Amino acid sequence: MKKRVGLLALAVSGVFVSLLVWFQVRPLARAASGYGAKILCSGVFVSGRIPAEVVSQELALDHPATRLLRYSIDRTALTAQASLLGLFPRTALYRPALGCTLDSDVSLAQLRSQAALPPPPEPAAEPPLPPSPLDAVLEAAFREPDPSSPLRTRALVVMLRGRLLAERYAPGFHRAMRLQGWSMTKSITNALTGILVAQGRLRLDTPAPVPEWSSPSDPRHSITLDQLLRMSSGLAFQESYFDLTADAPIMLFRSPSAGDYAAARPLEVPPDSRWQYSSGTTNILSRILRDTFHGDLPAYWQFPRRELFAPIGARSATLEPGPDGAFVGSSFMYATARDWARLGQLYLNDGLWDGRRILPAGWVRYSTTPTPKAPRGHYGAQIWLNAGEPSDRASRDWPHLPPDTFAFNGFEGQHVIVIPSLQAVVVRLGLTQG
Repeated sequence: MKKRVGLLALAVSGVFVSLLVWFQVRPLARAASGYGAKILCSGVFVSGRIPAEVVSQELALDHPATRLLRYSIDRTALTAQASLLGLFPRTALYRPALGCTLDSDVSLAQLRSQAALPPPPEPAAEPPLPPSPLDAVLEAAFREPDPSSPLRTRALVVMLRGRLLAERYAPGFHRAMRLQGWSMTKSITNALTGILVAQGRLRLDTPAPVPEWSSPSDPRHSITLDQLLRMSSGLAFQESYFDLTADAPIMLFRSPSAGDYAAARPLEVPPDSRWQYSSGTTNILSRILRDTFHGDLPAYWQFPRRELFAPIGARSATLEPGPDGAFVGSSFMYATARDWARLGQLYLNDGLWDGRRILPAGWVRYSTTPTPKAPRGHYGAQIWLNAGEPSDRASRDWPHLPPDTFAFNGFEGQHVIVIPSLQAVVVRLGLTQG
């Protein structure tokens, strides 16, 4: 009898431990496999790269979970799948006009049924540039001074006074390839917000239209669109990617709605009392933009192409939505290096393109005005600044560049650097980890 009781207790303990491991491991595994499926899908179907190269480069992260992932591509179904040793599989679906979207609590059939859009126009065939005085400089930027810590520069483009001056690409990459911008996408969300502000559909200085905060008794009720743009909302958010239990990977790779997840975060400090970089606030903005279209997803999805990309000739630009249809405005946009440069040039032109006003008058000045609580004046409204302390050049993020420099910056070394005093735009895309 005692032996049976002991065996039963051992069995119950085993079940308990198994359940505990399951509930702890499953969310981490789903985040890891979601990351793998999404990055592989976009790398193959949006950028047109070889799957094995994406796996051996983008997905060769120094993280225990990613080393255990297994991958597959289905070119007929337009899907990429990743799993943790065959468990916890996740799938990302490619839709030609929209890029890739993860199956976070939705089925592939539901994603396919959301709406149909005409495929985006193919990027115009653009001839290579003639030799440039900068070619030697660009060539030097592709060297690898430390093989143990590779820079992996993939694309460099330089524009001067509105003219394409020089460009260079790493082997296997080319001028027609759409490349990931990561958090440079935040600056595109800035542009789309500005367009809707100019149309009178949004206001900067009133409480943001977030249903979860609509009650005046909610401590988040007073958060404004301006505070979201400036990362000064006061909302709690863990901007960490190596820790798969942090807010950012949960939001991007497990949640069916990045905006819903971020909007549910509690207020940690009063609005405007602290600057804290947060991809969550950008995805709240992106959901707000979607909601201005009152459920008309096709109209919302075509809005960036119609109002921003097409007018400046950025035909390759691909913003990817989450399962809820809202663009993942913090992180998921692909474009050619030349089109990233066009977007930087638009800001250098104060929002004008060939005499047509794309961004509202004063929007670039607003976006590049330092946020009061941001240290060293290094952040505006979804745009990084180089202001520093007026009397301390060393306090700038880039001490060797003029203080009027501003930039779209992204994970792993993505940059669109705009230098108004030199009338220059420099784009650098790569895979520089750490």
